Amino acid sequence: MKLLAVDTSGPVCGVAVLTEQGIRYEAAAQNKLTHSVNLLPMIDAALASSGLSLTGLDRLAVVTGPGSFTGVRLGVSTVKGLAHGAGKPCVAVDALEAMAHGAGLFDGLVCPIQDARAGQVYGAVFSGDARHTRLMDDTPIKLEDYVDALRTMGERFLFLGDGMPVHRERLTELLGERAQFAPPPFAYLRPAVVAWLGAQSEAEQDYLSLMPMYLRAPSAERNKKLMEAAAHA
Repeated sequence: MKLLAVDTSGPVCGVAVLTEQGIRYEAAAQNKLTHSVNLLPMIDAALASSGLSLTGLDRLAVVTGPGSFTGVRLGVSTVKGLAHGAGKPCVAVDALEAMAHGAGLFDGLVCPIQDARAGQVYGAVFSGDARHTRLMDDTPIKLEDYVDALRTMGERFLFLGDGMPVHRERLTELLGERAQFAPPPFAYLRPAVVAWLGAQSEAEQDYLSLMPMYLRAPSAERNKKLMEAAAHA
């Protein structure tokens, strides 16, 4: 299996290459440049450093959400274009699942969260063992409601993701020492994990059916509906 993986769903722009020998290349950038500026040069560098070309790949994997609407669209659109041009299949990878698998082992529950603003997170829950079994579906939810759900499921919780630093103080207030926080090397979505999950997946699809996974409508669409409702009131 030769696979290129891409993630632009959060603040980190990530690219990885996986082959039969394992992870051949991994790069993650969080800098002053936008993902749209970083991504294609990172893909070129990944393939060149691995001695591969797009036509030599077996498939492409991309994080389809949840996450930043703009970021998810960029990653998915880029992979759709590359897959179309190279005639290769695609695999969709879930952002929160990838975060959980990159967290390592934990004696409790692994709780990846992304900041959804307005006091909400995109959250899920996974077991802390090697299987990282999913215990809660991805959902947009108020932080306090998310914590209430966690209390019914376990006693110790490992938080990670870009929502962790935003809500760390509040999580500590609500959970005290039951809340643990992943250190920086394990707190973000690792592109190597996206590559590994993409290689494990049996859900190949063509570039036409590959789509972003949004848990709620983009803010522009929500604002449009509110304005239309107000106009008809």
